[in-house]
Amino acid sequence: MGEETPVSDHPFIDVPLPARPGVLLHRRADYDNTPDSIGIARDLTHDFLADISRRTGVLSDRTAGDVMLVVSELITNAARHDGGPRLLDLTCTQHEVEVTVWDTSAQLPTRLPRDPHRIGGHGIEIVAALCSRFRAERVPGGKRVHACIPLA
Repeated sequence: MGEETPVSDHPFIDVPLPARPGVLLHRRADYDNTPDSIGIARDLTHDFLADISRRTGVLSDRTAGDVMLVVSELITNAARHDGGPRLLDLTCTQHEVEVTVWDTSAQLPTRLPRDPHRIGGHGIEIVAALCSRFRAERVPGGKRVHACIPLA
C-alpha cells in the first residue's frame, strides 16, 4: 500500500457541500488561526442571515441573534482550544439554520454542569440551550460540531 497524502493542507476542506432536498441557502468558508478570523466568520454569518431574510422573509430578529451567538461561540471555542484551521458551514432549510464548525482538534467540547457562580465556561451550555439539535463528533483530521437553530 502506498502512503496516503492529504487532498489539501486542511483535511476537512474537501468535505462535500450539503446536497439534499430542502436546502434553501448555503455558505462555506475556511479560516486560518488569525486574530481577525472570528470577526470574519461573524460578518459571513451576518450576510448569510440577511440573504435568508431577503429570500424567505421568515427570519426573526431573535433567531438571527441566536444564530450569531452560536457561530460566535463555536468559532471562538475552535480558535481558543485548537489553534489550527477551521471550516464554517451555514445551511438554511425550510425549518432551521444549521451551523457546522470543523477544526483540527480531536478533543470534543465539554458541557460543564450548570454553575451560576462559575466565571466563563458557559459557551457550550448556551449553544445547547439555543439549539433544537446539537452534537459533536470526531472526524478524520479533527472534529465537527453541528448545531441547529429553529426558524420559528
